[in-house]
Amino acid sequence: MVIVIGADVHKATHTFVAVDEVGRKLGEKTVKATTAGHDGALRWARAQFGTELRWGVEDCRHLSARLERDMLAAGQEVVRVPPKLMAHARASARERGKSDPIDALAIARAVLREPDLPAAVHDESTRELKLLVDRREDLVGERTRQINRLRWHLHELDPEFDVPIKALRTRVQRERVAAWLAGRPGLVAEIARDVLEDIRAGSVRIDELESRIGGLVQDRYPHLLAMPGCGPLVAAKIAGETANVNRFRSEACFAMNAGVAPLPVWSGNTKGRVRMSRTGNRQLNAALHRIAVTQIRLDGLGRAYYRKRLDGGDCTAEALRCLKRRLARIVFHALHADQNPAHNPASLPLAA
Repeated sequence: MVIVIGADVHKATHTFVAVDEVGRKLGEKTVKATTAGHDGALRWARAQFGTELRWGVEDCRHLSARLERDMLAAGQEVVRVPPKLMAHARASARERGKSDPIDALAIARAVLREPDLPAAVHDESTRELKLLVDRREDLVGERTRQINRLRWHLHELDPEFDVPIKALRTRVQRERVAAWLAGRPGLVAEIARDVLEDIRAGSVRIDELESRIGGLVQDRYPHLLAMPGCGPLVAAKIAGETANVNRFRSEACFAMNAGVAPLPVWSGNTKGRVRMSRTGNRQLNAALHRIAVTQIRLDGLGRAYYRKRLDGGDCTAEALRCLKRRLARIVFHALHADQNPAHNPASLPLAA
């Protein structure tokens, strides 16, 4: 008998609750969120319940990543439970209130109730891409805030000297603003020069990260990169958020995880009506959306399929939804070809 252990993860501690095959609570334990604590939880589980264990972890990457790595290194089976699934599980639970053991119990029962949850796997390649892409996005967000502050300082110095927000991303425009600020007296001009220097330094780091990400994607994901509309940053985002495509048993599971699988919303006379899922990985969904929008602009298979859906009576939102669903299938096979080179198919479709 396989014992399922749900884990409610936090920054300082992790709480584990074990259940049997019918969801009956067998025991609980709280440990520190360290490798030593994870080893202690594993020893407790083996001593109490034997070696047939399955660990369910709520998919909070920044909190659960270390726990997943330690359990996988110990040869344990780990599955990821989407946070949005847990929201419904907690709402329907019989226990009132909220605590770490209650949440861990809900996670364990969700693992029993949903047999097709994605399994966690070791994959340093996709983790490296995710870390680099997340770091770049943080720097881009900080640069945008600095640009907005600089434009307010420039407006205070001279309302007629306006620089578009996107222009300050380029070296030529930054040098132009630096020349205009040079020699201007006053504290506002001094602060503006400091902010401009921060923008310059951040832009250099962003360019370095883009170059590094592009090199990794070119080397590891040529099939994914060959898709029209899928540039290096989008390909890196897809690879990092997918976290090894082999954990999905089918392209339908991948589409559901990406939030592009249609959901039935019909009753009576509205039979056959569907809508886009509002769950799933929104970062992965956004990456597929960028590919879809780009392919609609380009003259190719994606645009042809989109036009076909429109001619068939779909509205623009429905046609875009269908295109994203088809692209999810193509992305799934491209990721398989890149991550399993020994089983590469002879040819892959690159557009819908």
